[in-house]
Amino acid sequence: MASNQTSLNGAKFTIPSMDLEQQSALELETKEFDYSKRSQWLRAAVLGANDGLVSTASLMMGVGAVKQDVKAMILTGFAGLVAGACSMAIGEFVSVYSQLDIELAQLKRDNQRGNGEDRSEEEEKESLPNPMQAAAASALAFSVGALVPLLAASFIEEYKVRVGLIVGTVSLALVVFGWLGALLGKAPVFRSVVRVLLGGLIAMAITFGLTKLIASSGL
Repeated sequence: MASNQTSLNGAKFTIPSMDLEQQSALELETKEFDYSKRSQWLRAAVLGANDGLVSTASLMMGVGAVKQDVKAMILTGFAGLVAGACSMAIGEFVSVYSQLDIELAQLKRDNQRGNGEDRSEEEEKESLPNPMQAAAASALAFSVGALVPLLAASFIEEYKVRVGLIVGTVSLALVVFGWLGALLGKAPVFRSVVRVLLGGLIAMAITFGLTKLIASSGL
């Protein structure tokens, strides 16, 4: 550790100071922590948007297998958007609220034992999870993904063009989401993109095929 010397009335005192390496290490740790925290939120948002994209597109393709009417596909996609966003929000709210209860109980026990960290009340509140914020973020992310096939299918009367446009637009969005997920998770980009793309296309194909099979069987 470096030190600075100063004098007072002729007497010299040595004042210890943090050397540059320690300061750099501390700043690096802080930046890495902030980046990790942000990347977790971003990655969760990407995954939520991907869920909205795949589930809504699969629903629309399933209905499109038996009904070629554009209105039926749009209403199905809209119902999937609302139901999925509500489901994601409620699930995230319950999950994060349970985590909040656990952390509050642990914080109370630590304070009673005198093992709590020397932090202000505001800092402790900021470090706790926010159920409402998490619920809103999940619902918003799902809705953004679900809007992609909805917008692609809107106002397209020709059935084959509409289905092709949905598949093409969703495939492009899957590639983007796969790339973002790999970037935030520091994973191989190509494998991540292929995995996400194939997963989405398989989900749409299975939904389309099974719905078509059930409809043709007369059940």
